[in-house]
Amino acid sequence: MSDTNKPDQPQQPDQPEATAGAGTSAGADTLPPAAKATLDKKKTIIGGIVTLIVLGFVFWGLSKNFGSFSDAWAQIQQMSSQVMAALALVAIVNIIVYVFPYMVAIPGLKYRPAFMVRQTSWMMAALVPAGGAFALALQYLMLASYRVSTAAATSGIAITSVWSFFMTFLLPVLGVLVLVPSGELQSSWVWAGVLGLAALVVMVIVFWLILRSEESARKISELGEKLAQPVLHKLNKNIDITSTVLDFRGQVVDVVKAKWLQLTITNLAVSFMQFMILFVAVRGVSGDPQASGVSFAEIFAAFAISRLGTLIPLTPGGLGTVAGVLGAMLAAFGMTESDILAAVLVWQMVQLFPQAITGIATLLGWRVQEARAAAPAA
Repeated sequence: MSDTNKPDQPQQPDQPEATAGAGTSAGADTLPPAAKATLDKKKTIIGGIVTLIVLGFVFWGLSKNFGSFSDAWAQIQQMSSQVMAALALVAIVNIIVYVFPYMVAIPGLKYRPAFMVRQTSWMMAALVPAGGAFALALQYLMLASYRVSTAAATSGIAITSVWSFFMTFLLPVLGVLVLVPSGELQSSWVWAGVLGLAALVVMVIVFWLILRSEESARKISELGEKLAQPVLHKLNKNIDITSTVLDFRGQVVDVVKAKWLQLTITNLAVSFMQFMILFVAVRGVSGDPQASGVSFAEIFAAFAISRLGTLIPLTPGGLGTVAGVLGAMLAAFGMTESDILAAVLVWQMVQLFPQAITGIATLLGWRVQEARAAAPAA
């Protein structure tokens, strides 16, 4: 990627106009330290091995409890053309909607460049073991090529990360709430909802205090520094939490105060489309609610509560770990064992492959675009 470290290029027709969220392109030498992260080959290999082992165990457990892969594949092959079309539709809409939170977080960024950056970085983070650092660096490079300032890029990436955590903790709460009328709650699910609610409340309060004023942000950071000091001391690390929090506040405060509602709505839309893939997969494999034994609310609850599995950093995006929790919950709701493995496999494949292929295409397209832009200068 050495050709991305070049002087500013003339504005391209398909690039966003300069706005409050866009500015002069930044070369790699001016990017924040996080943007210069590279993959550690040893850690990548180890991460890849761990990922494969975890995925193997999870899907082995699913096949052992819910049927064989051969039976699941046979059921998948029997899905009707209407179901295949519905899966293709929700997969396409999921890819389209996935870009919206990014556009809100970086005001002035148009859909096409946002689509290129978002899909490419998702592909890197999802497919490359321990590829989060590389995906982050790639976001900065791509945004710089689209004339987005480093400050706006840093703000947007930080905001989308925070709202992603908000959704992770909000969904289990919503999952428990939709089950209340049916009375099907199990204690473990209630505890998952309580955990999500507690974490969400704490995060929202802390985030609100940070944004409220510089004085309250300083007080919160000083408290955090006192609490973290014993751990940092044992790790022989000296981190200025106060400066970090104040810098973070300065980067995100204006956008969040103006766009917090749009950020919440667009992130909920992304989560809903991911659920719709699962819903169509379940219905496609097992048919109507009477045949599958699970209702719309039960499928949503299983999806929402299982999202806590993304917090387990063993596989990219919680791949596999989420499937294990999801399969167990669908079984608890009465879905037939022969259908569970097939539905979970369809859900994982439709989530992963279309977006991964799109991400590979956007990466290649961006590289071609950069090469063409560099040709006149050369």
